[in-house]
Parts: sequence; C-alpha cells; structure tokens
Amino acid sequence: MKAVLLDLDGTLLDTAPDIAAAANAMLAEQGLAPLPAAAVRDFIGSGIPKLVERCLQASGPPLACARLESALRSFATHYDRLNGRSSAPFPGAVAALERLRAAGLRLACVTNKASAFTLPLLERSGLAPYLDAVVTADQVGRRKPDPQPFLHGCRLLGASPAESVVIGDSANDAEGARAAGCPVLLVSYGYSEGRDVRTIDCDGVVDTLGEAAERILSFRAPAPR
Repeated sequence: MKAVLLDLDGTLLDTAPDIAAAANAMLAEQGLAPLPAAAVRDFIGSGIPKLVERCLQASGPPLACARLESALRSFATHYDRLNGRSSAPFPGAVAALERLRAAGLRLACVTNKASAFTLPLLERSGLAPYLDAVVTADQVGRRKPDPQPFLHGCRLLGASPAESVVIGDSANDAEGARAAGCPVLLVSYGYSEGRDVRTIDCDGVVDTLGEAAERILSFRAPAPR
C-alpha cells in the first residue's frame, strides 16, 4: 500500500450538525417545517443537490423544479455561513492520520462535497495539513459511486488503484472503490444513507479510523521470518 483515499463527511468529520442547521434554515425560508437532525443525517452522502432534494421531499409538498433551484441557493448561503462551526473530527481521526503519514503513506480526501465548502472545512477543522491532495466532485465532474474521483486521487498521489486503500462510510464509497480497483474499508459510525454498512460489499468494517490504520499498516508489514 502506498496511499489512502478518505471520505470526508461521516468518515473524517462529523459534519451533520452544520448540515442539518443549514438544511433547516433553508426549509424555513421555503415556508416548510424543520426536520429532525437525525433525518437530515441520513440524507448525507450523495452531494448537496440530492440532500436538498431529499429535505424538500421529506418536509413539503411534491417537489417543483423552481423550488429546488431556490432551495439550493438558500442552502448554499446558509451552509457557507455555518460550515465548520459545529463540525469536528471523529474520535481518533487525527491520531490515525498522523500514524499513516508517519508510516510514509500519502493521503487524500475524496468527497462529493463541492470544493467551495470542502477546502474551508478542512482548514477550519485542522485536517488540511495531513492531506497531500483533495478531490471534490466539482473538480472531477463526477460524483461517487463513479470511480473517477478515486482514480483521480490515485493519480495525484502517484499510486495505482491496487496500491490505494479507500476508507469511507457508504455504498457510494464501496461501489466507487470497487469500480476503480481499490480495496475498501468502511467505518461503522458514518453517514450510510440509512443502510447498514455490514450489508455492503467491502474488504472490512471498522469502528474507528485507528482500527483502519492498524489494518492497513499490518497488511503492509513484511511477514515475520
């Protein structure tokens, strides 16, 4: 293994509080009822347009294109204001990144979030210095589960897909990694869009990023003589 490609929301950072707050501010502007934070959490994973669409469908009458366009602008305004305010790395995430970097692995964040939100969030959370590259959906023009974000990440890190482990939290990560030819681990605590990650085809489910680092480094180590 030469590289690790990490999902952002639900894997590295707990961003649900800020996303839920922005979603409910958007719903209020649309004259719709707020949603429980847990409901919004289950909508995270396929990018902001899909999240906003799901919020509108869950809170209001049948979706209209005009409402979706207005809601997307509203959400972007509120999320720009709230992005990173209550988000925090999951327990053990920073220590895991430090350990992987110390072992000589190159690290990239691969996310369906737009770069306008991703880059400030990584800076505010203190994770930016640990990453050698950041791949966003708008940068590549494709969203996970399309393999292109992962393939682009591999190219940036100078590693083949077979040498690059994906760590994510959903079927989008697992399916995209499989299509790219990367091994994949899924975390049990993330945003899996309401699906049990243990039902998703992957190479292992871990409870912490520390456990993921342990598996990767153990696999990397030479066999004892």
